[in-house]
Amino acid sequence: MNNYIFEYYQAIQDGSIVVGQKIRLWYEFVVKGLEKKLFFYDAKKAKLAITFIENFCHHHEGELAPQLVKLELWQKAFLSVVFGCVDNNGNRQFREVILIVARKNGKTLFASGIAEYMTYLDDYGARVYFVAPRLEQARLCFNAFWQSISKEDELNSLTKKRRTDIYVESKNATAQPLAFSQKKSDGFNISCCIADEVAAWQGNAGLRFYEVIKSSFGSRRQPLLLSITTANFESGGIYDELIKRATSVINGTSKETRLAPFIYDIDDPLKWNDINELRKSNPNLNVSVTVDYLLEEIAIAENSMSKKAEFLTKYCNIKQSSEAAWLNLIDVKKNFSDNEIRLEDFTNCYAVSGLDLSQTTDLSSANVIIEKSEKLYVFTHFWMPTEKLEEATERDGLPYQLYVNQGWLSLSGENYIDYHDIFDWYARLINDYKIYPLVVGYDRYSAQYLIADLKAFGYNCDDVYQGENLSVVIDETEGLIKNGQFDFGNNDLMKLHLVDAGLKMNNNNGRRKLIKTFSTGRIDGTAALLDAMCVRQKWYAEIGEQLKNRGK
Repeated sequence: MNNYIFEYYQAIQDGSIVVGQKIRLWYEFVVKGLEKKLFFYDAKKAKLAITFIENFCHHHEGELAPQLVKLELWQKAFLSVVFGCVDNNGNRQFREVILIVARKNGKTLFASGIAEYMTYLDDYGARVYFVAPRLEQARLCFNAFWQSISKEDELNSLTKKRRTDIYVESKNATAQPLAFSQKKSDGFNISCCIADEVAAWQGNAGLRFYEVIKSSFGSRRQPLLLSITTANFESGGIYDELIKRATSVINGTSKETRLAPFIYDIDDPLKWNDINELRKSNPNLNVSVTVDYLLEEIAIAENSMSKKAEFLTKYCNIKQSSEAAWLNLIDVKKNFSDNEIRLEDFTNCYAVSGLDLSQTTDLSSANVIIEKSEKLYVFTHFWMPTEKLEEATERDGLPYQLYVNQGWLSLSGENYIDYHDIFDWYARLINDYKIYPLVVGYDRYSAQYLIADLKAFGYNCDDVYQGENLSVVIDETEGLIKNGQFDFGNNDLMKLHLVDAGLKMNNNNGRRKLIKTFSTGRIDGTAALLDAMCVRQKWYAEIGEQLKNRGK
């Protein structure tokens, strides 16, 4: 019996199928999860879903209508993950599923086939809903679903079409379209929801409705919320939230176990008009969408900025203001160890430093980066107001008292950080350890009296603007992290700040800037790291030889 997960993963590995990084990492996550028995593979359940769709689901429009659907390998692998991966109780492992593919890749037809399976072969008493902001949008997938059923005599004979839904008496199952209506959906017992074009769900209304849907799953043994979409221009809605959660899962930095993200997008927005790159966002290339069609759309987009923006969004799945988690946990861990690194081991060394003061009532961070034998040793320290310790521990869910005990965090002042403590840390670098930061990079919005004190002490301080101008610095830092060229020692608090870091990309110019992955995330240490790396890059032509610390 075929295991399409392994077959697809092998094709990705040997290069016979081209996918983007997010899909490659996701299937790597699934394969490793199966190998480690974090969840299990039920071949019969996977085969049942695939067999049903290929034998009972029909094209409803176009030149292939009314033929049966023929699934591609990527679709069989998708179904094998969703329906074949089970938990210890034999129930579906993944309850929230995100499928992001480019326009014309058959997502509506595919979703309608999944809805058919959930209606006729899933648990007794199924309640299947096709949801969207407007009823006419919700009906698009529902109509594809009904048209397919009506072309299959065996299913049609079991089904009654009513005014607002379809009813399958033998299964006590219903399916219907549903528009946003929080009150109307309260109390629903949904077993399967097809959330159509979630990238276009606007702001708080979309976020609220998504949560209403999830809350209706409470009594179900193995509910399924399938979000299908192409990227859109909408910002601040459920799509952005799902992308952040999805990238954290893919990067291995999330504790979620029920979310399955299938994100087919291109890796390099600057190659948006390269057919080989477009294979990554168009898994159905040469099946439901042709190369000639894309070439025609490219020709139009190359002559119009607005059309290019639309092409990037609809055929590359790249939002014009994309936000995502930055670093893979596996890569981050390459730069940490169980061993402590000590300042006293770097006496008489030159360095650069970064300083992120944030707000006086929150965390502040400073670091010193010392290069030695082509390794970058990073000593990062944090400060927090004493009276904020308990509040921050509860808010962030982090053991800040432990970090105080370990020496990575100092309590300073009462309700506000006393910046004299930060100044004293810098003074001790020179006076106690004979470590000489040649440049200190600091956020230009930092407390100016601290900067003035540091300058008076003899430090060369250079202000850094934390915006898209740091894109080149981010690229260099990312490469060094992936190569494991930093050594942060055993500073677990700094590790968390790297994991919480996200990037927002401007796809008009490919530049990126630092953001939080989540609103509660902490990235002060990462911001300070980029401040230091910025001045290191900026001044390297002048001080690079000193920074190498040869013979020390």
